[in-house]
Amino acid sequence: MVDLLFFAELQESVGKEKISVEAAGMTVQELKNTYLRKYDIQNTENVMVAINEEYVTDNSILVDGDVVAFIPPVSGG
Repeated sequence: MVDLLFFAELQESVGKEKISVEAAGMTVQELKNTYLRKYDIQNTENVMVAINEEYVTDNSILVDGDVVAFIPPVSGG
């Protein structure tokens, strides 16, 4: 199992802070295509992703026990 964490407006779109899924062996891109699109989250290419608290690329491969955080783009002022 892989835990998916959602922050800010992503959490609002999903309706939960965390979900657990069977995603071992998937790439981050496959995970985005499968789960973020399931919740109708647009602009997935702008979502930052961290696995086990380290930012990763879309080519990173997940293993059982990973914690994946989806972080929406932020703006400052």
